Amino acid sequence: MVAIKQAASEFLANKRIAVTGVSRDPKSHGANVVYKRLKDRGYEVVAINPHADRVEGDSCYPDLASVPGRVEAVVIGTRPDIAETTMRECVDLGIGQVWMHRGPGAGSVSEAATAYGREHGVTVIDGGCPCMFGPTADGGHRMMRWVFGLNGNVPRHV
Repeated sequence: MVAIKQAASEFLANKRIAVTGVSRDPKSHGANVVYKRLKDRGYEVVAINPHADRVEGDSCYPDLASVPGRVEAVVIGTRPDIAETTMRECVDLGIGQVWMHRGPGAGSVSEAATAYGREHGVTVIDGGCPCMFGPTADGGHRMMRWVFGLNGNVPRHV
């Protein structure tokens, strides 16, 4: 097992990251916050939503296989019941790092997706948010990391 800080650092060392579940209505979903934060911090971010052509003013793709070029890592920001399908796609495409977003509720974490990814060699961060760590963090997200760490929504190890 790897400590969450190390896993987050390794995930955020990737420069081309896809975010699934980015919404056309930016105020309706946490995936948009992650997408915008990564983009603002200089990452090449790719939006994934099968129901949108554009989000946040950028091109959007229906699935990971439709993205031109290679995606290095994926943030899953969809409902948990969709996470396993996305994880299977990551395995099929050889994407080795996946972060399932989780704030105060269930978030996008799926035990089945976590197990499948890990069985196939994917480093899976099953909770928390990339905005809570390293170059993407701010004070509010650091505080949330501490609070959500207490209730288990941010794992200590992955």
